[in-house]
Amino acid sequence: MDTLPPVSRRALGRATLARQLLLTPSPLRPEEAVHHLVGLQAQNTRPPYYALAARLDGFRPEELSALMESRAVARIATLRSTVHTHTARDAVALRAFAQPGAVDRELGIFRKKLDGVDLDRLAALARDLVEAEPRTPKQLREHLLRTWPEADPLALTMAARCMLPLVQVTPRGLWGRSGQVALTTTDVWFRGASYEPADPDETVLRYLGAFGPASVRDMQTWCGLTRLRPAFERLRPRLVTFRDEDGTELFDLPDAPRPDEDTPAPPRFLPEFDNLLLSHADRRRIVPDAHRTRTWTGNQAHRVFLLDGLLAGLWHLAEAEGRVTLTVEPFTRLTRADRAALTAEAERTLRLAGPADGAYDLVFRAPE
Repeated sequence: MDTLPPVSRRALGRATLARQLLLTPSPLRPEEAVHHLVGLQAQNTRPPYYALAARLDGFRPEELSALMESRAVARIATLRSTVHTHTARDAVALRAFAQPGAVDRELGIFRKKLDGVDLDRLAALARDLVEAEPRTPKQLREHLLRTWPEADPLALTMAARCMLPLVQVTPRGLWGRSGQVALTTTDVWFRGASYEPADPDETVLRYLGAFGPASVRDMQTWCGLTRLRPAFERLRPRLVTFRDEDGTELFDLPDAPRPDEDTPAPPRFLPEFDNLLLSHADRRRIVPDAHRTRTWTGNQAHRVFLLDGLLAGLWHLAEAEGRVTLTVEPFTRLTRADRAALTAEAERTLRLAGPADGAYDLVFRAPE
């Protein structure tokens, strides 16, 4: 197809917000949304719940917990070698897809601390252990140290995580009932269900459907793989292409939503590590340059909120004596209309996170 005219950063943001179900609350069921979004970042246990609460109409946390208990979705290290909540099929398929990229690179880091360790034997022994019963990382490490007492303990367990598709079993990740990490393989957890590795071309299409329009580098940032250009070139006849304000070539699905850049974008409260902020090499469609470094302290990400489709501040939750306080920390001065809209969205978030009796406080801090 012919290349279309340049597209503004603001228009790119609106398109991505539409794909991310953040312009209008979606009627999708939670499992459908997890599939559409190609997984939810889940390094911590609560972010998938807040991510769906920001996107779905009437979402209740027990819905996602029920899917986890039934093993329809699961927590597993996949994209960027970080833990995501995926559907059962994606947990297997995308883990296999991501293996040659960030997962194997992470293994390379820990391999340096495993001199003399036979990795194939380590993987076989670890598989036997976690398939006999779910093991915590500490339990797994203690067993492996019996065979390799001189090895670096953390490197042993991380190598096992990199070499095996290990699911974090419930109750880890359940709303209000989460426990410590315990691991088994996808073969055991999904009761031998057979899922094929994700096809690269299909995964490109799914990525564009959830995050597009996007460049090859954008997708590589999202998944942690390199050398994805051939897949985009195979798909080029089926895609439309654009240039962004810097002249970078962007690919997209012909029929995907691309709203006008002035389409209203209501405030949204997002969890730490939300994939909206992590899935492009150039994040300026959502993250203004002035705020690029403000979502992290050290290696810890903060919860953020959007105003007019752009990152505009942080939010925090605290509980004391049975009362929840949600604190809004804007980066710049708020208008009266912005404050009112944020108040309404904060109250929607508090219906998910707050106590049953509705006792909460909403606090606005003055920008620094």
